[in-house]
Amino acid sequence: MAENINDLDHKSYYAGPLGFELRESSTIFRLWAPSATFVQLFLYSDGSKGKAYRSEYLEKHEDGHWQIDIEGSLEGSYYDYLIGTNDTEYRTIDPYAVSSGVNGQRAMVLDLKKTDPDGWAEDKAPERQSEDIIYEIHVKDFTYQRFSSISDRAQGKFIALTEDNTTLSYDSSCPTGLNYLKSLGITHVQLMPIFDYGSVDEKGCDNEFNWGYDPENYNVPEGSYATDAEHGEVRVRELKEMIKSLHDAGLRVVMDVVYNHTYRLDSPLFRTEPWYFYRQNKDKSASNGSGCGNDIATERPMAHRYILDSVLYWAREYHIDGFRFDLMGLIDTRLMNDIRESLDKIYGKGEKIIYGEPWAAGGTAVKEGFQLADKYALTLLNDGIGAFSDSTRDLIKGSNFDSKSAGFVNGGDVDLNLFRHAISGWKNGDWHFSTKSANQTIQYLSSHDDWTLWDKLKLTLDDKEDFLILDEKTLKANKAAAAMYFTMQGRPFMLSGEEAARTKVGIKNSYNSPLFINRFDWSRTKDAKELVEYYKGLIKLRKRIAAFCDKSEDAIKRIKSFEIIHKRSVKFIISNSEDEENSTLLLIYSSEDRKVNYPLGGEYRLLLDPECSSYLDRKEKIMKKEITLSGPSVYLFSTNNAF
Repeated sequence: MAENINDLDHKSYYAGPLGFELRESSTIFRLWAPSATFVQLFLYSDGSKGKAYRSEYLEKHEDGHWQIDIEGSLEGSYYDYLIGTNDTEYRTIDPYAVSSGVNGQRAMVLDLKKTDPDGWAEDKAPERQSEDIIYEIHVKDFTYQRFSSISDRAQGKFIALTEDNTTLSYDSSCPTGLNYLKSLGITHVQLMPIFDYGSVDEKGCDNEFNWGYDPENYNVPEGSYATDAEHGEVRVRELKEMIKSLHDAGLRVVMDVVYNHTYRLDSPLFRTEPWYFYRQNKDKSASNGSGCGNDIATERPMAHRYILDSVLYWAREYHIDGFRFDLMGLIDTRLMNDIRESLDKIYGKGEKIIYGEPWAAGGTAVKEGFQLADKYALTLLNDGIGAFSDSTRDLIKGSNFDSKSAGFVNGGDVDLNLFRHAISGWKNGDWHFSTKSANQTIQYLSSHDDWTLWDKLKLTLDDKEDFLILDEKTLKANKAAAAMYFTMQGRPFMLSGEEAARTKVGIKNSYNSPLFINRFDWSRTKDAKELVEYYKGLIKLRKRIAAFCDKSEDAIKRIKSFEIIHKRSVKFIISNSEDEENSTLLLIYSSEDRKVNYPLGGEYRLLLDPECSSYLDRKEKIMKKEITLSGPSVYLFSTNNAF
């Protein structure tokens, strides 16, 4: 039976070390379990099989933690606990486990330094560029494809992204894997869950698939991405090898973290201290704002500490460069601000980027007095904490809740005045979305959730809904959509393959769909090469335009004017530097249903249009005094001497 909810808030706080500690002559185990009547440690030679070769009882301390100091090094051993609590016994892995045997049932005593690959001590993040351009990938779906020359042993594994110079198996001019990431010009790779999750059997077939938003052991790498899930040191070492490889390639690494719920309520956290880490409704049932059956009570002191410890552990041990928070709208603002301030103190202000989903799947039973970090609380957060802008997404392509809902580029009826807010990253925005500065805004059109951008456009533009066909109408809308969010203040974010018309054949929520639906189709990078090159040009152009990269509170001042110039066209005049006379930018978003001739009011140098995003790379300057607006399109011009 659950305890009184109010009593849970007053459990003793413990500030000391937790987990195991390897010393020269002993091994110490510590566990926080204030309600336990006994804690028994079991030691094993194997991570999943065989009986314990030794067991010991831990001693309880007044601050709620249990501890035992065992003589000698137990490096290489596996362990779990038997915990007695109010006539109930729980068998559990250590919540502070850093590695495990197969499927995360037994923790491993591991000398982490011995898992460091060559050069790890010198490994560091590449220098920050003028802009952060984030690219979301799933380790398995990005590296498991028959048309890629990634080795059979590495496909679907961490080490796949250590293989350089991989290409399409039938066309060596088309890069794949790490080679492809380097070619795009992106700056950050966001990894969908790489912690140990429960929805895939690590001993199962290679084609088992799940997105991984099912936390089992928060500080343990996922074993299905390792070449050997049986031996706990392998998953740790191979993840570090992948991260170092990405760093060496000039790419920073963002980790997708899921601290809002666990795979099951019956988790290591629950078994260690029943109900403490979970929110409960008034009838003592589990709160379910995550839609996954439970919500973590981030507002409780030891839950706050656990999550902060976990973030700092990944940053320290794995050199992670940023964190994307799943359903951040279930996490309280105090914790989010504490994470931001702690990372800034250790690594320097803003060095590690933080952003998340500013929403939840439903209401949650958060303790009174705590504000959740949803999109209505962005101004209460440190401005170094970003959020995905669903307002920009829906304005451009239509609502994610309705397959036929259309936005600006696909013929929908939208309020053109919203563009004055969207372009500034919703600085001083309206009720849709409001931020302190563009530093808080993640501008995006597609992520792993919901329809891919290509599929959404097909659903609204193609009556036949033939997702595989690369038709001109949808390609034009895709180009315009991309050009729009790449010419707005904030940070651009994209799902891997968006640039190659990625399709999941109209499936909206593919979290557990077969691998052949989810996997990155490398043949599309060849077939949709024109679109890929357009995105590459947008990325390169973006980095060169200070007005779009500016994240300061005053960035909005660069936008000198906004004007609705026709039924479905808007114009911005933007200052790109302090020398305003020679740095004026003219930006036009249009989606006219018939041809409209528009005089520019002077002679401007063309930087971007529906045909090309790489005019800056051309020797000749193309000057325009008038343009014809027709269909979804974006134009960017500058005064002659601006570049």
